[in-house]
Formats: sequence, structure tokens, C-alpha cells
Amino acid sequence: MKQYIANIQSRGQLIDSRADPFMALWYNSCGMKHFFWIMFFSLFCFSQTGEDVALRLENSLRSVQSLEAEFEHIYYSAMISTPLNEKGKLYFQKPDQMRWEYTDPEHNIYLYKGDRYQFYFPEDNQLMRGSLIEESHETEILDILTGQKTLLSFYSVEFNPFPTDNPQNAQIKLTSKQKGDDSFILLEIDKKKWLIQKAIFFDWEGNKTEFKFSQIKINTDLPKNIFELKLPPDVEIIER
Repeated sequence: MKQYIANIQSRGQLIDSRADPFMALWYNSCGMKHFFWIMFFSLFCFSQTGEDVALRLENSLRSVQSLEAEFEHIYYSAMISTPLNEKGKLYFQKPDQMRWEYTDPEHNIYLYKGDRYQFYFPEDNQLMRGSLIEESHETEILDILTGQKTLLSFYSVEFNPFPTDNPQNAQIKLTSKQKGDDSFILLEIDKKKWLIQKAIFFDWEGNKTEFKFSQIKINTDLPKNIFELKLPPDVEIIER
């Protein structure tokens, strides 16, 4: 920065030596304006808070009417050393529809519509359905995407760097404001599109659930009837 100012001053002196004080004044004035603009944007970038990131994320999500993405779901249990790793595809449609279709290692479908859920397990020929009473990590993501949970209203937000393959992304920690809730969430956000690329949930028992999202597409025409289930006539239905 000192060198930048010195360059401006030396160029102004060069114009002075050519006996043109008005040009020198103009040049130095423009140079200092340039300098102050650099300082302003630098201070703006470095003063950005975790709450600023949360607001940018929410603002981006408001424009999302539909979304589809590949996902990887990894569950780390405090009791088991080997994590459970599953993969599949996510579909989301405002105002309140979401489909998690797991394809590897097993084919299962988790469907959420409004305050109802349907879990279909083809290998067992079973359908489990009921009302959303207890929150799951999938429904918490649904609440964030739909805006039913505004981040700053339900969580305390702060920067929280954690290991990543994309160091240019923003990383924040969401701590529940609900009394007695010791769980928290880490979010990794793509600062180009301001969409969630990773969500990690920690519970009070020490378990960790991680979702990684890739091949994200927004506001596209989703497959027809994607939020409906095609069930065999002899499926066992379990009401909960």
C-alpha cells in the first residue's frame, strides 16, 4: 500500500515538473479516489460476518422455485467406527415438496409433502407414512430451503472453518437458539451461486450426519409426477 501511494506521489511530481499544476492536482485527486475506493471495498470484504453470509444465502434461496441435485449422505455414529455412506438424488419444489431418492447401496424413497411424509422401501415392499412430528435432518433442510426456518431467527450464526476441498467457499456454523438443544449445523456455501454444497449436523450424543450436494440445477422443469409414488397393489402400509 505504501508503494501504491508513493507511485501516485511520484507521478504527481512528474506532472508538477512539467509546469502543469492543474493536471497534477487532477491526477493526484483521481489517484487518491482510486485508493479510497480500494480501501472501502477491502474493509467491506473483510468486515463481512457470518450473519452477512446467512442473509446472502437466504436471499439466493428466495429465487429458487425448484432444485435437483446429486447427494451423498454419510452418517458417523459415536458407537460404530465405520460410517454409513449412501448416495442418491434430491428433488425440491416450492412451496413444500421434497423427494430424497436413495440409489446406492439400496433403493429407498423419502417423500415429503407439506406436513406429511412417505417412506418407501421397495426391497421390503413397505410404505411408512405419517405426520411430521419429530424433525429429521432432511426436513430441516426442507425448512431452510422453503424459508420456514429463517436462519437468523432460529440460529446463532458465526464463521466456522472446517476441512474442505473448496477453500474459496463460505463456511458458517448454525447453533440452535432453542433452550436445551445442544445440536448445531455446519454449512458450506458456494459463493458464486450462493447455494449449499455441504450440510453437517451434529447431535448431543456425538453423532454426525453429513450431506454433500453436487450437479445442482435450479428452476428447471422437474420430471412429471416426481412427488408421487408408484406402489405395487400388495405393498404393506404402516401408519405412524
